[in-house]
Amino acid sequence: MATYKKEKGFAVQTLSSDTAASIVETGSWSSGGALNTARGQIAGFGNTSAAGAAMGTTGSVVTSYEQYNGSSWTETTDINTAGRNGLGTGTTTAGLVYGGWPRAGKTESWNGSAWTEVGDMTRGANGSQSQGGGGTQTAAFAAGGEPGTSYSQLAEIWDGSSWTEVNDLNTLRQAPMGFGITTNGYIAGGYSPPLPSPYLTGNVEVYNGSSWTETTNINSKRGVGGGAGNATSGIIFGGQTPSASALTEFWDGSSWTEVGDLGTARYQAGKTVNPSSGSTDAMFIGGEVPSYVAVTEEWTVASTLHQINLGQVYFNKTANAFKVTATSVPGGTWASGGALNTGKEGSAGAGTQTAGIVAAGYTGGSYTPTATTEQYNGTSWTEVNDLNTATASGGMAHNSPYTDTVFFGGLPAPSASDQTEVWNGSNWTEVNEMNTGRYGTASFGNSGSSAQAAGGQSGPGSPAALALSEQWNGSSWTEVNDLNSPRRYQPGAGVLTAAIVIGGDTDQPGFPGGRYTARVESWDGTSFTEVGDLNTGGAYRGSAGTQTQAIAFGGGAPSPYVVLNEAWNGTSWTEINDMSQARRAWNSGIGQSATAGMAAGGGGPSAVLTATEEFTGTTANSTITLS
Repeated sequence: MATYKKEKGFAVQTLSSDTAASIVETGSWSSGGALNTARGQIAGFGNTSAAGAAMGTTGSVVTSYEQYNGSSWTETTDINTAGRNGLGTGTTTAGLVYGGWPRAGKTESWNGSAWTEVGDMTRGANGSQSQGGGGTQTAAFAAGGEPGTSYSQLAEIWDGSSWTEVNDLNTLRQAPMGFGITTNGYIAGGYSPPLPSPYLTGNVEVYNGSSWTETTNINSKRGVGGGAGNATSGIIFGGQTPSASALTEFWDGSSWTEVGDLGTARYQAGKTVNPSSGSTDAMFIGGEVPSYVAVTEEWTVASTLHQINLGQVYFNKTANAFKVTATSVPGGTWASGGALNTGKEGSAGAGTQTAGIVAAGYTGGSYTPTATTEQYNGTSWTEVNDLNTATASGGMAHNSPYTDTVFFGGLPAPSASDQTEVWNGSNWTEVNEMNTGRYGTASFGNSGSSAQAAGGQSGPGSPAALALSEQWNGSSWTEVNDLNSPRRYQPGAGVLTAAIVIGGDTDQPGFPGGRYTARVESWDGTSFTEVGDLNTGGAYRGSAGTQTQAIAFGGGAPSPYVVLNEAWNGTSWTEINDMSQARRAWNSGIGQSATAGMAAGGGGPSAVLTATEEFTGTTANSTITLS
């Protein structure tokens, strides 16, 4: 017999832990026993039930060796040669420690009771420090490093008795994270040239037993962190970004996902690199924050996986709370997308992360405007028919589909443009002009016949930003209520009846809070209202999303070029994961959803950019609250 519950209802599961996409996403760091001596730059090996921590520095290099039994550390036989920034691998009955400063490439083998010097590395006196590596006691690898004050791309392999130099890394680096085995080894992140100001890299390379190949970058650029696992199940954790990091990222063989953070952000710690344990068992031992610490943390995963399902509601009996699985903006990350065919700054975009359009912009240092238009299919950009008039710094209906949008305003010198062109998916058509020509305007809208321009500037010599706002209905422009604060080079997000205008340049040095404002205004279809401010004021940001959920990223004032990213929840802004490439992303932001935004091109520190970055929100569990 049918019941209403069977016909129309659904079952709410009662679970002991949160749902997750994979067993690794259930992972978390927990405190283990503290080292007897606080120190950093340790060579670690083993796993959470039996680990070793050899040498390191307390300010001076040491020979100390401590062994872990799953709950506490015991000092035991010292290593023969003091050093720091070396590597360790293996187990507490078959361990290997190699390299470090000032050990001149020395390698020592541990049998559970004594250390024995074995074959030296091929490196010189300082070349074997700050490398990345992994493997086992009889088959280990090392790559990169710090020869003196420089960077290395050298790599070598240990076969159980001697080291052999193999093909170089593609990227010079020191202090990367490593994991894997000699026929499938990974080197991730680290510091790269130029000197004297090294920069962090997110570059990842994999070794197949003969050569190195670049693969997917980590989400957070960093160095001097930890790594563990293998080719299909690896993690990296901690490090410098340049501040101490607690982030953990999981590698599934094709992409990186942020998982549970360390309890204590730190770097230069010992790490266990056990390839047989994959990403389910690791340790981070001691380190710097920047003072030396004795903290030990253990990474473990749940014994049972409750599979995540977007939109599900369940009761977590451990937390005594109902929860829902949804796509979260704050947990999102940036990843590289396909490059534009023509680098440009001051372009305007619309569409989605898998079906986007970008038009106009400056193509170089000469600030030459272009009419080029490109469309994106989620992988690559294709040039399509040009605008009728070359221009830059115009606006577009950002939340419109890429087959039905409108471009307006801009700056084909010497004056601000009032031009309007409608795109039907294949061609641009000139239509009726704006009431006030402008550039640097906030723009939003949801089709080629539904758009709005708010603020901007009316000419190169104009001393003041505009508050003027007007709407496009598919045939003509109509002036509507102004912004409360005049401004230019501020992004917009949303549709004609519900949108926000974010930050911008007020052109007033005495403006409350500063010329480059943090003020945000919300549009309800009739008027603008001031709502929650950004955490960091600025202009030339990109945006994606809606009136109630948006992201604002990049920027070029007051700081020249930034990677900053903030998320809006309809009430307040939260700083979240930064972009990889600093850029002036104004109006080139694409995305009808804050969980699937994109930045295409923009102005970079040294040139206009072709680089595309895609922001993707993470699927996460949140507690249901009633009010």
